[in-house]
Amino acid sequence: MAFKLLSIVSLVALATVASAAPSRTVCSDGTVVPDSVCCEFLPLAEALQTQVLMGDCGEDTHELLRLTFHDAIAISRSNASAGGGADGSMLIFPTVEPAFFANLGIADSVNNLIPFLSQFPSISAGDLVQFAGAVAITNCPGAPQLEFLAGRPNATAPAIDGLIPEPQDNITKILARFDDAGGFTPFEVVSLLASHTIARADHVDPTLDAAPFDSTPFTFDTQIFLDVLLKGVGFPGLNNNTGEVSSPLPLSNGTDVGELRLQSDFGLAHDPRTACFWQGFVNEQEFMTRSFKAAMAKLAVLGHNPNDLVDCSAVVPKPKLAVAVSAAFPATKGPDDLELSCITSRFPNLPIDHGTQEALIPHCSDGSMSCTTVQFDGPALSFGDNNSS
Repeated sequence: MAFKLLSIVSLVALATVASAAPSRTVCSDGTVVPDSVCCEFLPLAEALQTQVLMGDCGEDTHELLRLTFHDAIAISRSNASAGGGADGSMLIFPTVEPAFFANLGIADSVNNLIPFLSQFPSISAGDLVQFAGAVAITNCPGAPQLEFLAGRPNATAPAIDGLIPEPQDNITKILARFDDAGGFTPFEVVSLLASHTIARADHVDPTLDAAPFDSTPFTFDTQIFLDVLLKGVGFPGLNNNTGEVSSPLPLSNGTDVGELRLQSDFGLAHDPRTACFWQGFVNEQEFMTRSFKAAMAKLAVLGHNPNDLVDCSAVVPKPKLAVAVSAAFPATKGPDDLELSCITSRFPNLPIDHGTQEALIPHCSDGSMSCTTVQFDGPALSFGDNNSS
């Protein structure tokens, strides 16, 4: 009798374990996911690459990554009516938020993505924005494979103006905005700005197109954290632009543009609240990518309860492998050019390019001057207007 009772108890225990075990689905390509909804993103990833990104760590990749941030950060813990966070409101209301001054130029990526809403009607705008950014960054050697959770509902209202941090903002204002948006710490703010290693500016200086923020703009590396610590010597275009400070590598030849340095990056690299975090990423590739991935995971679910979403990270493509093992002083620069504000940590020894002339930064990832980009105009706005009614 005791044996029979034990058997019953064991069977009940096994049934309980079985019911608690997470379900699994195998997508058509063999990817194992927790829910079949994840499989819907596999053809989307392919379509994004073939129709927009083209497998390149170029301008479209940078713009989609920028969109993930601008769409998500427009939320406020102190003002519940400010915006819904990572909800795709940029796509649902494309004539509203992209018109904000802080979003200047973002209409390119908005217009690129809106046609995918009709191609993949079961995928929400919020999921589309965050997944597109996760796919885009995989084209950049050295980038992490970002977490992706699916199931965001579509935005029901646009965000309000004034929630996007701008490069001319002082550091106190920037840190306060990130804290109000989602409780981001100063370390997490610096971690998010690892994205500037592949970022370029079109509108800070009206005379420059796609001006990079570091000397290796087509690889996801720690070079941005070194370059911003180098002494500024000039401007790649006009001086006295709002949100810009002098750059260590301003050389331009009329086609290749020099390096542009944002005032906010310079401020974060030297403010006592963030300077050691900034310097601490120099030549620490694994630490930087791990920290960036964690901060991006927090950003991507602003306005949502992660427990209500499905972890579809397995369908995010594997990133390209890193191509460089170390940050390095660019030609004409060396340790004497450093302007350090963190005095509690020793600066690492780095390789030096002993070239006697400042190197030009290529405009395209293949070293050429003509890059193929994709931008859709007319259809995007009409589709967005129909969805916002």
